[in-house]
Amino acid sequence: MDEIEIIRKKKMMELMQKMSGEEKIKAVDTPVKLNTANFDETLKKYENVVIDFWAEWCMPCRMIAPVVEELAKEYAGKVVFGKLNTDENPAIASRYGISAIPTLIFFKNGRPVDQVVGALPKSEIKRWVERNIK
Repeated sequence: MDEIEIIRKKKMMELMQKMSGEEKIKAVDTPVKLNTANFDETLKKYENVVIDFWAEWCMPCRMIAPVVEELAKEYAGKVVFGKLNTDENPAIASRYGISAIPTLIFFKNGRPVDQVVGALPKSEIKRWVERNIK
């Protein structure tokens, strides 16, 4: 098969995927900034989502922010990490009963399945994520 034929077949497959609505979702390797406009859509789009409920003034939230960044890279393709500022999105925070921050909630197929509260070490958060992926 010559090179042009290979390219033609690849383009045809891409076109067929688009038309059938089976476009592959690219792996997300950085935390997604969530708000009322994209929150529900993000939960519907991805199977496994971890949301970090945080606020700018919260020191423990700032402490785990780099951990959330690292885990987003490590779990790209398996888990999507999102960050929701509770001061800017109080309705969503109250929907999930957030009374302390940081709170991490693990969503599977759009439903909350587990949560942890507080600035836990990376190893603990990673163990929690692993437990919930299965």
